[in-house]
Parts: sequence; structure tokens; C-alpha cells
Amino acid sequence: MVSVPSVSYSITVRLEVPSGGSSVGQLTAAVEKAGGLVTALDVTASGADRIQVDVTCAATSSAHAGELVMALRSVPGVVIGKVSDRTFLVHLGGKIEVKSKVPIRNRDDLSLIYTPGVARVSQALVDNPDDARRLTIKRNTVAVVTDGSAVLGLGNIGATAALPVMEGKAALFKRFGNIDAFPICLDTQDVDEIIRTVQHIAPVFAGINLEDISAPRCFEIEARLRELLDIPVFHDDQHGTAIVVLAALHNALKVVGKEIGSIRVAMSGAGAAGHAIAQLLVAAGVTDIVAADINGVIHPGRADLTGVPTWYLEHCNPRGVVGDLRDAVAGADVFIGVSAPNVLTAADVATMADRAIVFALANPEPEIDPRAAGEYAAVVATGRSDYPNQINNVLAFPGVFRGLLDARSRSVTTEMMLAAARALAATVKDDELNPSYIVPSVFHSGVADTVAEAVRGSVETIRRVAEETGEFPALPV
Repeated sequence: MVSVPSVSYSITVRLEVPSGGSSVGQLTAAVEKAGGLVTALDVTASGADRIQVDVTCAATSSAHAGELVMALRSVPGVVIGKVSDRTFLVHLGGKIEVKSKVPIRNRDDLSLIYTPGVARVSQALVDNPDDARRLTIKRNTVAVVTDGSAVLGLGNIGATAALPVMEGKAALFKRFGNIDAFPICLDTQDVDEIIRTVQHIAPVFAGINLEDISAPRCFEIEARLRELLDIPVFHDDQHGTAIVVLAALHNALKVVGKEIGSIRVAMSGAGAAGHAIAQLLVAAGVTDIVAADINGVIHPGRADLTGVPTWYLEHCNPRGVVGDLRDAVAGADVFIGVSAPNVLTAADVATMADRAIVFALANPEPEIDPRAAGEYAAVVATGRSDYPNQINNVLAFPGVFRGLLDARSRSVTTEMMLAAARALAATVKDDELNPSYIVPSVFHSGVADTVAEAVRGSVETIRRVAEETGEFPALPV
């Protein structure tokens, strides 16, 4: 897959060139010849003989950024000054902060928000702990919890290295859901210690968002925390991904004119995301899923199923397919990949059913080049922002948690996630829907509000049913 210049590898080079002549034009030409893209060129100082220029350009990698600097250096008369990596500049000092909502201007203010006035509020919570949602930050605060064991495409990098990612997640919570989220990076990968730690900090929060915890430990951590806590526990790598995939699938099926109950789905990847996607698809009405992991199609006859959730054996592969991923893909209407780069070829997609759908979601490199998939598939989606139909969790989790917090939900259920997926799909109107637009942009106005409203409605419906029947539905295990 050919890389293209990206803002994530964007640099700003401060340099001097002779004034007059064609020096400025030569800078742009040098960057473009080296495969980069100039996104800004600003004259920041000027003298009689020389000018100072800030050249901002996008590269394809860190090494390529260095090549662009060398290309600029080769322009006659150029003197290179400071080179700034814009991604690292954004992260200087962290990306989030805590601000007081009330002014502290004088002794009266101090007495109200701290001692002695705060003691009255603390005593009120002793008498009625449920008032914590009304009188503290708990009502609008989510913990973003990780152990750093499965971070993005980086793998097991640990708690400290995971912190920038969790900060970013917290910033997205605030930007898209107006939720105060805080990164909690735990310096342990012991299941019992993680559960015990989250249980101890839970009084501060109205929800727990588990993030980047490797399978299969993430399944046990989530299940046990749901049993222990009276606040919703949501593993975004699982359920956030599943919600957006289902929403995209609803709309993709409209494009190709197929019904969800009649399709065959082939999946690559049986980890946290794959497990949750398969579960939600089954709940939505899919009856034929054939899943494959690194060792091939999952079926009861395999001798190497250690670590594979038994759910797959009970709910998937009704036709008894055996073999590898190619055997799973043959004749399938839909391919969903949450696995590894380049495990699928255009020739494989050619064996799929007519008007096929391909969701190649491995990041940063998908299971198949989207352009190659598009030779045979009617609809193609990836996890990347530089191709149409980006399957991005930020479309789901801010609205899901906004709805959960507003409804003061104590749990999160499959029905709530189905409602979120239906609402997300509906944000793409019928007159907007086409093969290159099956999910909205993350900046589409109203996405989080629409998802939140659907989740709130689902919570209220479940409460009414629970009051009438005494039963409260839960996530599948």
C-alpha cells in the first residue's frame, strides 16, 4: 500500500533564503520533488538581503520528514534553522487540563468551595451517597482505564507510553460529548489488580471506559467489573468498534440492496474487537458468520482453540466451514477485518458474492489495499482517515456515554448498543447515502447528540421493562 503525506508526520522548518528571485518557489518544488506536500509557507521576518521563512510540510514517515529537510537544505542559499515536529508540539505539556468551574476571588468563595462550607456537603453525602451524582464531578466524569497492553498498532507498550493515547481519548470525550474524562494508566497487567484498582477508584466516576487492554484478559476484566460496579463499564475497543461497524453495515446493505438476516459474513480477527462485532451482528439479526484467526477458520474440530471464546463455537460457522481465511471469504457478502495488514487479496475479494462489502479495519495498514478491494467490492471501508468510509470509534463512544450519564444508567446492555448503531446509521440520510458515504464524518454536527438520545431512550425503555418484569438485560458473555 503506497503511503501518502499525512499531517501526523507534519514538520515546520524555519529557514533563511536570499530575498528576491525564485528562492521561495524553489522551496516548494524541492519538497514536492522529494514526495512531500507543502501545507503552509509563511515569511516570518525580512531583511534587506535575506528573509526568514517557515515551511510546513507533510511527510509519509519520520524518516521521510528527515529527507524533506535535506531536500530543503539542497536549495541554493538556504540556511536551515529550527525543525519542529508538529505532532510532538501538540503534545508538549499534555493535551488536557483541569479547570475550576467556580471562581475563587475572596475569603467568601474559599469558605463556600472548601473549608468550612464543604464539610456540610460531605456530611450530606454521608447521609445520602446517591447525591454524589448531583453534588460532585461524578455526574459527568468517566475514567479512561488502560494497562497499556494493546495500544493502537503499537502493542504492549506499558502504562507510561499509553498515556498520550489516553489523554487523546479524554480530549475526544470532551470535544464530542462534553464529558470530563481522565486517563488512568495502570502500571500492572495483572487481572485481579486491575479489577481491584478500578473498583477502588470507581466512586469518583459515573462510567468506566476500558481501553487498549489485550484479549483475552479484557473479557474477564470487563465482565467482573460489570458485576462489581453500579456504573456502566464499556470496553471501547470492543463495543465502540462494534457499534460503528454495525451502523456502517446497515447503510452498506442499503447501498447494495441486501437484508441483514440473509447475508454471509466472513471475519478476520477473533480478538476483543472481533468478538464484540460478531456478538452485536448476531444480536442485530446476522445468522451466518464464519470467523478466522491467525490459525484459520474457527470450528469445533480445531485442536488449537486455547484463548478463543467458546461463544464462536456456539453462535458462528453454521455451515461448518474449515480451512483458512480464503475459505471463509469465498461466497461471503461481507468481509470484516480487525486483524493484520495484507491478509486478503483482490483475488480473494473476487470470490465473494456479487455486490460485496469489505470493511478492512486494521490500522494503520488494512487487511487489503482499499483500491484493490474496490476492484471487486461495491462498498469498501477502512479505519483510515485518508479513504472514504472511515470506521472510527469516536462516532460512538462520546454519544454512548453522554446518553448513559444523562440517564444515570448503572449498566450498558446490548439493546443500548443496538439503539446507538441504528441512530448512528440514521444520521446519513437516504439522499446522502452512496458507496463512498455510509458513515458520517466525525465532525458531522449532531452525531453525538443523536446517539445519546437513542441511548437515553433505550435506558428508559429497559427501566420500564425491568419494573414490569423484574428482569434487566445484560451484555452477552
